[in-house]
Amino acid sequence: MEWLHSIFAKSPEIALFLCLSLGYLLGKVKFGKFQLGGVAGSLLVAVLVSQVGVHVDAGVKAVLFALFIYAVGYESGPKFFSSLGKQSIKEIIMAAVMAATGLLTVVIMAKLFALDKGLAAGIAAGGLTQSAIIGTASDAITKLGLDAGEVARLQGNVAVGYAVTYVFGSFGAIIVCVNILPKLMGRGIRDDAIKAEMAMNSGVQVLGQGQANAVTDLVGRLYQLNQANSIAKIEGFSPSAAITIEKVKRGSKLIAINPTLELLAGDIILIVGRRDSILEVAPQLGTEVFDVDGMDLIMQRSDVIFSNQEFSNKTLQDIRLQAKEMTRHGIFLEKITRAGTALPMQADTVIELGDVVSIYGAEQDVKKASAIIGVALIPSPKTDFVYMGAGLVVGLLVGLLSAKIGSIPLTLGSGGGALLSGLLFGWYRSKHQTFGEMPQPAVQLLKDLGLAGFVTVVGLTSGLQAVETIQAQGFTIFGVGMVVTILPMLITMLFGRYILNYDNTAILAGALSGSRSANPAFGEVLDKAENSIPTVPFAITYALANVFLTLLGPLIVAFV
Repeated sequence: MEWLHSIFAKSPEIALFLCLSLGYLLGKVKFGKFQLGGVAGSLLVAVLVSQVGVHVDAGVKAVLFALFIYAVGYESGPKFFSSLGKQSIKEIIMAAVMAATGLLTVVIMAKLFALDKGLAAGIAAGGLTQSAIIGTASDAITKLGLDAGEVARLQGNVAVGYAVTYVFGSFGAIIVCVNILPKLMGRGIRDDAIKAEMAMNSGVQVLGQGQANAVTDLVGRLYQLNQANSIAKIEGFSPSAAITIEKVKRGSKLIAINPTLELLAGDIILIVGRRDSILEVAPQLGTEVFDVDGMDLIMQRSDVIFSNQEFSNKTLQDIRLQAKEMTRHGIFLEKITRAGTALPMQADTVIELGDVVSIYGAEQDVKKASAIIGVALIPSPKTDFVYMGAGLVVGLLVGLLSAKIGSIPLTLGSGGGALLSGLLFGWYRSKHQTFGEMPQPAVQLLKDLGLAGFVTVVGLTSGLQAVETIQAQGFTIFGVGMVVTILPMLITMLFGRYILNYDNTAILAGALSGSRSANPAFGEVLDKAENSIPTVPFAITYALANVFLTLLGPLIVAFV
């Protein structure tokens, strides 16, 4: 394997992308109903590849993780802040239960297997994938009053315990959150994620990319009139102004439209509107016809940021009645979203400044209405790197801040800082959508590449040492680490399901992975959910876990 070692020494990035490629290939393989997924697959392949000796700069891991966690926060910021409140108490309890059960498990296993303070703390750091425990435990060891040689030995054992158990700490969390939890709940993550999203959107159906309803709400139909009529009478048939006549053809000529135009028998009209309204008025019109020259019309959909103070905090019904006829004619409201959440299309729905209104109509009508409503959003495939870069800088600076409880330093770290910044910048962007663009495909790429790349670097840098330590120390440390990884998660999962009464698989999976600060597991949960529903509970428990689990270091040193 010297030739592989030589290649990876010259170009370690080859090892990184090789592990990503083979890992995602392995992740697609199904073992019965069990499937690893790309993140776990990449981690396992990286451990294997690490055996030939690979050195990847630690800065690469930091950059990839920062990109992943910032993108998660950016995507979820709008929904996160609206979800805070009394309803967050369950997530707080989840994080506390995880920390308490983790501490008890480590202390009991250390007593049973006669582990010293250093190994016990290292196993906690790796098995619970909370690297900060290394620092707090090592600092606590220096305050025990031991001679320098014993302090160095115990601190070295912290690193050994961490190296042996960290890989399974990441992998085991994925197994619990993605495979065991859905079996306990009896429902898949994806099904419950869709259910939660619809509940959040007040029952409004949210279509995924490339999806469309087979029976569309807005349609255009051509009718040849069987009797004289008028535009005003036909359009007035629907009290909600749900239909409009967009074109009239008499013989071979197109007739200019105006509200007072009298229509003759034999005229062909293009009527556009909501399907139910057109079907209701159709019997009074005549015969439906198809493919009439000159009667085609380009329709346009546009998202507009609502910024007209005149209509702010009024209901849809009030706005419809207050708007001038020329403004609302030919314009159909398709969707309203607030901070990424769809609002019900009801007459009493109140519109606020910053809401995004999706309108549909003839091109000229949409442009005219957009100018009155607010600012039209122009979709762009480009990411605003000024805004993204500023968000990451702010987050990483926040991660450098620390406070002390006694002698224990507490800090969000780069991950917690980037997550918090992403949440804030994502929320602010939802309120001011004329800048800070980060298209959904770009967000998804950052999440996928950032997380998979991060765990791959972990596997490449820790895999060799972990395997060597297992060979030298036996499987005792590894086995204890497995218990420390799995048991607290199982207890917390059961507590969340039966005591806290979580009844949604996706939400419980997010809270569970966050309470263990298990980023790889959370990435797999997101992948299964295919939406951002698990992110809000994850963000809350993740922030708390960074504090609670970090405090375990000196507690383990004290009790073991």
